[in-house]
Amino acid sequence: MSIHLEAKPGEIADAVLLPGDPMRAKWIAETFLEDPFCYNDVRAMLGYTGMYKGKRISVQGTGMGIPSALIYCNELIKDYGVKNLIRVGSAGSYQPDIGLRDIVIAMAASSTSGINNSRFINADYSPTANFDLFMKAATYAKDNEIPIKAGNVLSSDEFYEDDPDSFKKWAEFGVLCVEMEAAGLYTIAAKYNVKALAILTISDSLVTKAQTTADERETTFSQMIEIALHTLL
Repeated sequence: MSIHLEAKPGEIADAVLLPGDPMRAKWIAETFLEDPFCYNDVRAMLGYTGMYKGKRISVQGTGMGIPSALIYCNELIKDYGVKNLIRVGSAGSYQPDIGLRDIVIAMAASSTSGINNSRFINADYSPTANFDLFMKAATYAKDNEIPIKAGNVLSSDEFYEDDPDSFKKWAEFGVLCVEMEAAGLYTIAAKYNVKALAILTISDSLVTKAQTTADERETTFSQMIEIALHTLL
């Protein structure tokens, strides 16, 4: 057991999907995994382990934002020996050609967070995806004719910005979308020499103002989960 996870030794697999929403973790486990069991409900941050096509896989909710996600990533890696982590989350599109339900794989994660300022004084650290996981995800999507976008995403500390047009500068420099955890995940994975990837489904667009509902974000982003699970096989 760790501070925020009550799983017993051996109850968490070495490969974990990381949705921000704990209810999405529940939906993933009950929809995709065989014989799932809940190993954690501390602070209602649900975690499950089950089987997918013969491989043992866990799903752990992380909450919203880098500080919350890093609590769970730290404990998964250091206390439970997790080696492969894939964030499966929602994102807001910054580009006119990226619409609702499109899938984005984060090759790198820019950030407005100060998470690395204390580590790299007067310098910028560029958190990037693990190449092996990225290639497996991209190859599976291509082989199964699932359209994806891949590139730089923004991990923001703020969900509600004071300036509604602030995204335009990021968009001008090719950033595809905004979310809230990938830069933290990629950084801690690099620190502990484990593999990490963020696969995102567009839930809203800052360009067109279109958006999905909370229920849709919780239970309908199945193609993203399919790619993530096959990446871990």
